[in-house]
Amino acid sequence: MDSGGFFVSLLSGAAAGTSTDLVFFPIDTLKTRLQAKGGFFANGGYRGVYRGLGSAVVASAPGASLFFVSYDYMKSTLKPKFQRLLPSASDQFIDTTVQMCSSTIGEISACMVRVPSEVIKQRTQTHASHSSWQTLKVILRNENGEGIRKNLYRGWSTTIMREIPFTCIQFPLYEFLKKKWAQFDGVEKVAPWSGAVCGSIAGGIAAAATTPLDVLKTRLMLSDRSVPVWQLAKDIYKEEGFKVFLNGIGPRTMWISAGGAIFLGMYETVHALLTFRGDKPL
Repeated sequence: MDSGGFFVSLLSGAAAGTSTDLVFFPIDTLKTRLQAKGGFFANGGYRGVYRGLGSAVVASAPGASLFFVSYDYMKSTLKPKFQRLLPSASDQFIDTTVQMCSSTIGEISACMVRVPSEVIKQRTQTHASHSSWQTLKVILRNENGEGIRKNLYRGWSTTIMREIPFTCIQFPLYEFLKKKWAQFDGVEKVAPWSGAVCGSIAGGIAAAATTPLDVLKTRLMLSDRSVPVWQLAKDIYKEEGFKVFLNGIGPRTMWISAGGAIFLGMYETVHALLTFRGDKPL
């Protein structure tokens, strides 16, 4: 990836992340409260659905930019390597493998920014009066003695556990749908609105499939102390039953399905605007 491609991915990702978080933040709040211990109304109900927006907005642009810079770079780097390593493999198999590896690396990169933001955001969403800044100050006081890094990155491993299967479903499916749509229309590349539709379908399927992991991630981030993820899963199952792992599946699927349309549609739109002027690349 040259410097032009780097900045195109950087700016396209920033626009995609910020627009999605601004539009769909209330649905994310409702999902978090559904998944939190004690239930929906005990954690705020329908009140203050924009609580925690500050931390999400601050992190959305750099997080999404990190993802797309890593994803686009790894796609262009890994494809020729896989073609050399697997000369007899089909193009579809190579494309899918490259997309899964690239999106995984992209998600891990983005989580360096996203996890602290999620911790602050979710604790603010379920607190009756705190703002994002007040929540951050509480974390920085390190009242539980576990250390600032451990408190800010609580749920890191579970977030990665959720994001890797999510992105391994979403992005290969997204790229596959775009490819089939382009073939059906007889064009080389689909329009941004078509990419938005493909992103919506892929995001909704991936969101529904990974909801149990999202429940675990939410509970870990809201916990005052670190808990091994498998112990947490056993405790939740014993106390609340299996159905709790599907809490928030409706809002999560709706939010990510609609958010996928805006996120990937905005990415495709900005990418196209920055890459082309008329019929000639910039």
